[in-house]
Amino acid sequence: MKTKKLIWLLPLLSIAILFSCKKKEAVKEDTKIKVNTTVAQMETVEKTATYTANVKADVINQITPAMPGRIEKIYVEIGDKVGKGQLLVQMESSSLQQQNTQLANLEKDYARYSELLKVGGIAQQQVDQIKTQIDVLQTAIKNVQTNTQLRSPISGVVTARNYDNGDVFAQMPILTVQQLNPLKAIVYVAESYFTQVKLGMSVDIRLDVYENKQFTGKVTLIYPTIDPNTHTFGVQVTVDNKNMMVRPGMFGRITLNLGKAQNIVVPDVAVQKQSGSNDKYVYIVENGKAVYRKVALGDHLDTNYEILSGINAGDVVVTAGQTRLIDGTEVEIINN
Repeated sequence: MKTKKLIWLLPLLSIAILFSCKKKEAVKEDTKIKVNTTVAQMETVEKTATYTANVKADVINQITPAMPGRIEKIYVEIGDKVGKGQLLVQMESSSLQQQNTQLANLEKDYARYSELLKVGGIAQQQVDQIKTQIDVLQTAIKNVQTNTQLRSPISGVVTARNYDNGDVFAQMPILTVQQLNPLKAIVYVAESYFTQVKLGMSVDIRLDVYENKQFTGKVTLIYPTIDPNTHTFGVQVTVDNKNMMVRPGMFGRITLNLGKAQNIVVPDVAVQKQSGSNDKYVYIVENGKAVYRKVALGDHLDTNYEILSGINAGDVVVTAGQTRLIDGTEVEIINN
């Protein structure tokens, strides 16, 4: 009788044991961290580097005489456009009129002596002496005119005026003239790009004052040395300003287009920052477990990061749920 009862209980016991095992497996399954993932892809990436800079005039001239003197007349105001060679300032010169009178008399004497020389009424030496005096006086007058009649050496715009008519010139320039087309900007580029920046390279320019407009410039000068303190080198960018929309002093961002590269790209939400350091890392999934990988980042591309090292193309990268992970945590991929 007892044997029959035991035989009857055996199936029930087996069912109970099986149910217990299933329950334990379910509990174990529930301990896995649920994560979303993506596959790291190799993509062609546009390589750019963006720097801030102030736009400057390509040429700036300070209009000053060679020596102190009284300003007789200033012919221009701030904002006036001027042409190359245009008279801007007349300095007072009491000696210039006397020298011009003296030159006129010498030229008359020279003409008269030349006629006498033709008929043998005077020696060649006397004619030569008059000619030498004329040459010396013309040079002196030219020097006086250069320092009393101040002309613009460039075509540009008057951007500063520091004196009024009748003032005595001291130290500050009388006027400042700036050439506004083209303009330039100097940016200091990381030395890692030294071999990639080339003369004539096109650059994109965005100015804060024009939110939705992009200007184009080109690299016209590359400094030949690297600053050992900042590990940067200077690059001059020239900006075509025919429409005169850009002005010296405007602040903007200059983007160098450095070509293309093949690199791994992952969503930026996958990248985490190590607490207490500047290290960046991601988790990848291998054999059902989360694996910690420190990564080196390249450019931030909209909602993605370029990964320079740390993972391989094809790796399964965690994009959600990684805040609960540590190296070796068992995970369940759900990809909602």
